[in-house]
Amino acid sequence: MIGADALQIYRDLPVLTAIPDLAERRGVPHHLVGVADAADGGSVGRWLAQAQAVLARLREAGKDAIIAGGTGLYFAALTDGLAEIPPVPADVRARATEAFDTGGEPAFRARLAQVDPAASERILLGDRQRLVRALEVFLATGKALSDWQAETRGGLTPGAWRSVRLMPPRPDLYARCDARFGTMAASGALEEVRDLVARGLDPALPAMKAVGLRPLAAHLAGDLSLDAALDAGRQETRNYAKRQEVWLRGRMASWPTITDLEAEAQWRSFLALNPDLTP
Repeated sequence: MIGADALQIYRDLPVLTAIPDLAERRGVPHHLVGVADAADGGSVGRWLAQAQAVLARLREAGKDAIIAGGTGLYFAALTDGLAEIPPVPADVRARATEAFDTGGEPAFRARLAQVDPAASERILLGDRQRLVRALEVFLATGKALSDWQAETRGGLTPGAWRSVRLMPPRPDLYARCDARFGTMAASGALEEVRDLVARGLDPALPAMKAVGLRPLAAHLAGDLSLDAALDAGRQETRNYAKRQEVWLRGRMASWPTITDLEAEAQWRSFLALNPDLTP
């Protein structure tokens, strides 16, 4: 199994990011799960290179791979290819960020619409990171991010892979999110967050943006009660699940869908969709 999750790749938050436990990982070899340090700044390009290397090794060994995770952009890069966008200088990134922070989103989005109307229309309301990214790429290259993305290279060979998206009913999913976050906090997530915060890492690092980390850190700092932190963490989890659903409906609309909630039922549905794989 190859992990396609931007946060499960870090070894520092195994409970908070729901990394499979050691028993599961012994039963099935896992790649790109719990292998990086939180101080490493990950990216879709880095993950793609690592995933392609693992796939090449597995092909040479005559083995198939299951790629699973919650980061839709990783799947898009792997299946459709990745645009080779030049690096953005730090000063340009700072200019774009300042423009957003000083002018606000409506003015920033209007400015972006003048140079990259497709990105302005596509990027969801409140997605500061992607809005800033779109403008900084244009400022650095003179070319719209949408145009760069239209020039993707690579991608898996059509017909060489099959896909499925898991989309259980939202009320059931939210109930699972709420229950899981409480269990995480009681099973070591608080200790993980305490240890990670103590390292004094840059808050802009991907690992420092893990869902639920901020409210738990606020509780540990004495700024939130545990109940308030748990409520905030549950809300963050539900919000993230909703964003994932939006991605699945938009960018993976053609993928076969499984709506079952339980793992055994999901497996039966997967086999029904792929009868040639039935044992």
